[in-house]
Amino acid sequence: MEYSHVKKTTFYSFIVLCALLTIASCTGNGVRQAGGRGDTIHFKYAENIEMVRYEHHTVVKLKNPWRKGTILHTYILTDSDHGKDIKEGATTVRIPLKRSVVFNTAHASLLCMLGEGNRIKGACDLKYMNIPEIHCRLLSSAGSEPSLIDCGNSMSPDIETIIDLDADGILLSPFENSGGYGKVEELGIPIIECADYMETSALGRAEWMRFYGILYGCEAKADSLFNVVEQSYLQLKEKARQSQVSRSIITERMTGNTWYVAGGRSSVGKLIADANGKYAWADDTHSGSLALPFEMVLDKAGDADVWIFNDGSPAPMTYTRLSSEFHGYTSMKAFRDRHVYVVRSMETPYFEEVSFRPDWLLRDYIILLHPDIDLGELKYFKPI
Repeated sequence: MEYSHVKKTTFYSFIVLCALLTIASCTGNGVRQAGGRGDTIHFKYAENIEMVRYEHHTVVKLKNPWRKGTILHTYILTDSDHGKDIKEGATTVRIPLKRSVVFNTAHASLLCMLGEGNRIKGACDLKYMNIPEIHCRLLSSAGSEPSLIDCGNSMSPDIETIIDLDADGILLSPFENSGGYGKVEELGIPIIECADYMETSALGRAEWMRFYGILYGCEAKADSLFNVVEQSYLQLKEKARQSQVSRSIITERMTGNTWYVAGGRSSVGKLIADANGKYAWADDTHSGSLALPFEMVLDKAGDADVWIFNDGSPAPMTYTRLSSEFHGYTSMKAFRDRHVYVVRSMETPYFEEVSFRPDWLLRDYIILLHPDIDLGELKYFKPI
């Protein structure tokens, strides 16, 4: 009787121990994978990226923003040979990247913000990059060891130039149904699909800098910068919430016969909400843009107090020029009241900065929407 009790106690203890070991391997920060137990790198705002750090490598999974429940790309980041061939179908990237080619001005600007602009050895669409550091390096590239090389148009890059650069990574932005990257995919150089722009919140997109920080060996600097951005953004959001005056706003302008307005769940829609502004499509559930005729925009948002948009032309925007582009604009309240503000993107580093410094953009929105809050001068938008 006593012996039987001991056997039962031992058996139950064994079962409990197994259960505890199973729980320990599946919960908390640890996850199980061939190659050891890893620690999840948690993201507070970014929804389309997952990272797990193991002893000798980090696994990065980018979720497909166009096909929910699927993976866009999986990477194995490693500074040694340990991470090689761990997962079939994954792209192994030797970090830190030292000789990369960057297709997008926002990512080039971020690397300069992090003090790693010298890791960019080639860039596409240089004429659209409003980044002094990049152009200074381009001008000084006449020596035997070029500092920065022009790799042509991002839609048809100079493949031979990229090969000659001996690049160790290519940063580019993926697009839905793009059909791949053509000859760039045949080079054997890891392609980093920078899908950060598909995040539906400003802080979500900015948080991808933590991923890029690991890629370039400056994780601590990237984490520190993101903390600054987050704290600044949240403080501004709270300040806007306390305002006693709130204006309504409309963004963008006609493209052909269509006005693409930001959906209520888009990053712009959420930015307006965080700025405590009134927006005609605030209750809309789309995370992208809505293609609308002018008549519908005029009916729903024609009485908006403030109108903002970007202008990439070299000539200054004026009310005369705006009305000549489309006479219907004169029916907008903001046009009549002279409350139209524009970003001259050829002169102002708007596209270079706001992706990863959304707090700077939020500040401009608050200045425009809350005249009772004194935050100084506008950084990007100027009255036309």
